[in-house]
Amino acid sequence: MKNGLSVHVRGSWKYVFLLAACVVLSGTYLAAQTIPSDYQSVLTYLNRTGDFSANVLKVNIPRNDVQISIAGIATPTPFGFGGWVAMTHGEGGNDVLMGDLVLLEDEVNPVMSALLDNGLEVTALHNHFFWDQPAMFFMHVHGYGKTSDLPHRLKPALDLIGHVGQIPAPNSSAVPIEGKLDTDKIAQIVGHKGDQTGAVYKITLGRDDLTVKEHGAIINARMGLNTWAAFYGSAGNAVIAGDVAMLESEVTPVVRALRKNGLDVVAIHHHITGESPMIIFLHYWGKGPAEKLATGFKSAVDELGKPQPAREMKH
Repeated sequence: MKNGLSVHVRGSWKYVFLLAACVVLSGTYLAAQTIPSDYQSVLTYLNRTGDFSANVLKVNIPRNDVQISIAGIATPTPFGFGGWVAMTHGEGGNDVLMGDLVLLEDEVNPVMSALLDNGLEVTALHNHFFWDQPAMFFMHVHGYGKTSDLPHRLKPALDLIGHVGQIPAPNSSAVPIEGKLDTDKIAQIVGHKGDQTGAVYKITLGRDDLTVKEHGAIINARMGLNTWAAFYGSAGNAVIAGDVAMLESEVTPVVRALRKNGLDVVAIHHHITGESPMIIFLHYWGKGPAEKLATGFKSAVDELGKPQPAREMKH
């Protein structure tokens, strides 16, 4: 398998709630775990904040420089525009790197070339939203090498973000949603608590029925193998966006559940290459009462891990 990526599917299923390991305040970060010295050097060299948990260094690459609206709603960066790169130790003293960079159209190909020219891989490029102004694209990155070497290969691409072309002016007619979410009610419906970042409440769930390894490194929720939902707005008027990590057999049941509950499916694609079985990711968006949106998300989550009937291929 490409990149030595293997996935083992266990018979049982439960979700892992990820506690926030990082609180960003006035440009500083408070980590739930002490960051190892080699990973602290990565943050220092990249001049980025980050945190360390579950054996993974997460580097924050948010697009705070771009004011984005979705369907005429002025949307905070944590709703789905917080890019990241994650690193974890593998075998032979090497690290596996994965990430998701949030890019404007003019940035896509210069950043892609910078990654490729420095020995990193681009494993996916796609949208996460409809009706976003300006249009934003998401580039998945993969690398393998020494802890000290990977940030040097990554930095030329990161240095281009926000410095290619002009940052588009915000949509002057876009307005934020006023009010406050009942996050306790949302957590009760979904069955898992989330984290509050500004006006955005986000629930992140791992897939611990899947054991994914690459070069001896465990690819866990913090490395990108996760399902999440971000909520913004008020109890009666909210929006939701998120990502669902699925096996191939789960795609149609999840899509059906989302559509039955009035949530829009905006993308279905891969993030990783070479894994077996294949993992598919689905992005969705919806608007309405927060409880209805949470119920729609929960209906999709409930389809994950279910035994699926065998499908006969017709010729």
